Amino acid sequence: MAQNSEARGPGQGPTATGCSTVVMSVRVSVCHSGIRPLCLPGAGTGDDSLRLQLSMDLGKAGEFHLALRDTSGASTGRSVSIVEYNLRDIHYEIKNSQTHELVVIGHPDERMTFNFRDEKEAQKWSTIITSTMREVQRVVDSSSESPAILPPPQPQERRLHLEPLQPKLSSQLPQTEDLSIQLARAIEIGDAATASECAAALAHQKATVCVRLKESNYSQQEISMKVGVEDATSSCCVTVKVFSYMTISSLKQQVFRDYGFHPKVQRWVIGQCLCVDDRSLSSYGIRRDGDTAFLYLVSARQAQLSRQRYEEEQENVMLSAGQSLLTDNGLSHINRRDYNTLPARISQKRASAPGRIPSALLQSASPVLDDTQTKMGISDIKQLINLEMLQLNDALNRTRSSSVSSSLQAGWACPTCTFINKPTRPGCEICCHDRPINYVVPGGYQPDTEELWRIQQEKEAMRQYQQIQETERLHNFEMLRQADSQNLVANREAVECRICYLDLAPGEGVLLRECLHCFCRDCLRSVIKLSEDPEVSCPYRDDTYACNSKMLEREIRGLLSEDEYQCFLDRSLVKAESRTENSYHCATPDCRGWCEYEDNVNEFTCPICKKCNCLTCKAIHEGMNCRQYQDDLRIRALNDSAAQQTSEMLNTLLRTGEAMHCPKCRIIVQKKEGCDWIRCTMCHTEICWVTKGPRWGPRGPGDTSGGCRCNINKQRCHPQCQNCH
Repeated sequence: MAQNSEARGPGQGPTATGCSTVVMSVRVSVCHSGIRPLCLPGAGTGDDSLRLQLSMDLGKAGEFHLALRDTSGASTGRSVSIVEYNLRDIHYEIKNSQTHELVVIGHPDERMTFNFRDEKEAQKWSTIITSTMREVQRVVDSSSESPAILPPPQPQERRLHLEPLQPKLSSQLPQTEDLSIQLARAIEIGDAATASECAAALAHQKATVCVRLKESNYSQQEISMKVGVEDATSSCCVTVKVFSYMTISSLKQQVFRDYGFHPKVQRWVIGQCLCVDDRSLSSYGIRRDGDTAFLYLVSARQAQLSRQRYEEEQENVMLSAGQSLLTDNGLSHINRRDYNTLPARISQKRASAPGRIPSALLQSASPVLDDTQTKMGISDIKQLINLEMLQLNDALNRTRSSSVSSSLQAGWACPTCTFINKPTRPGCEICCHDRPINYVVPGGYQPDTEELWRIQQEKEAMRQYQQIQETERLHNFEMLRQADSQNLVANREAVECRICYLDLAPGEGVLLRECLHCFCRDCLRSVIKLSEDPEVSCPYRDDTYACNSKMLEREIRGLLSEDEYQCFLDRSLVKAESRTENSYHCATPDCRGWCEYEDNVNEFTCPICKKCNCLTCKAIHEGMNCRQYQDDLRIRALNDSAAQQTSEMLNTLLRTGEAMHCPKCRIIVQKKEGCDWIRCTMCHTEICWVTKGPRWGPRGPGDTSGGCRCNINKQRCHPQCQNCH
């Protein structure tokens, strides 16, 4: 016999060989790090062989297992379990939308990183694993708070011993049953000693028992529970009538009976917990009207539910509902509801046919199902049961005949609504779900006339759609090209100018590109001429909004004439120069050139007259440095009135402290802005502006034996020193 080898890391528990259910399985790629290397068969092939699987033990509350399985041998019927952990022994963290990490508690070096290949699967897995971890933590907390009756098992008792099960002797069953009854009575009356003895005796016999609270411990009031139902494509909200003592398993059966959803496809989530079948609704907080629950429906393929099994179990449910009429409890159950899950009654026409139940029996049966107080005899009840069983047999026969015909019908079954579609149909006729990717039209299949007509119409519709789409695309591209080639975009609909309030016909207004506000040409031209800013803003204003978009240069050029546009440019330059703080106008007469200078720039070459301006002397002295120019200026000042004015201006600057002589070369220097640490442009001597002397001593930079000696002994060099050098 071949056996699957399983690797187990620290903190792993044995795989439960009992009744376990797979909750979800997803495709992943794994990165493992630990003390011992972990063999990952199929991990390096790049296929979908590695799957992360979450399963739960139906016999134990809060018992969940996380396994990594290799399904590369699924075609041969083999699936290898690589590693498996109990959720109580690990720490699971969601790093991002497609990366999760697992760390074994007590072994921080043993960790695994899972990368999901499908983002939708990763989102569903995150929801399931988060709620499952909460449920495990809740069970662990509740078990730690409750007093332990039996001593905790030793570590060696956790080992799994596979021994053949021996059948219990029939002579032991009465004694075992008596012990179970005594245990229940002792717990009910609060006799802890007797309950402990009975429990110990049952444990010694290794009896399989089921301990559950009676319905009398719960409220008997019917509850209207709001349920949000969702599957892979749609969602809705329904109201289900339940009782607080109902288990999740009975709730699934009720939903199966009332709505047709098989229990295997139901996943209940209440209070952010993934529900377990053996737990009651009251334990999850369902105790009053309006309490909410969430039901997620997985596909039949994911739940491994075949159509044959679904139909067989549906028939069993209907048969059990019909047989429940044989007892008073069954009758009271029907009376308690205002709807019936049995097939509809046969019509009066069929009842009056030979061999059918007469219509008088239908009238006699109606008081029982209409919740009246009329008492019925034994014969009336038997006739009613025969009538309902007759209707049930007819319904089952119709179901069998329809299933046989559907199995013979060629086509593909929709994974969402299970409707059988014709083989060539690309999507479901009922719910528009896409045809399965792996479905192949059977060879030799001949479509009928109606199907051929549909295929032809689909091809013609697709051709027309593509033709219309291509025509529209070319038309839009041509309109965009024409609009881009023009400076102005005209309005295409009749609008009102928001400045002069005149109605503009299509093509009379101008639509601004930046904000799509429309005005007439005359109003926009006036706005441009009267604008004091180099950038013209959109003139749209109302009581609550003012547009701050700017008109484009091409729009301004398109609205103005050549002379008006040149005047606009000249005016914009003047405005820009006047509003610039560090601006300097060229010293050449009648030259319009100007610049915005920085502190470390001393010359400016005018781009219009090509003259080199000295920003230190505020003059043009090409061929001379600043000292030669100032000496020449003093000589020419004796006979030149302009030179005298310049000399007087320099002397004024020296008297007011706005300029000074360099302590080394004696040329006049001026500080435009910045800190008090300046440098002569002629001899490059570093100068302290506030003391009007050299910054350093005779040995140069760093010599504090002379100079201004600023910050020596934390003393400033001058009361007006800004402490910036």
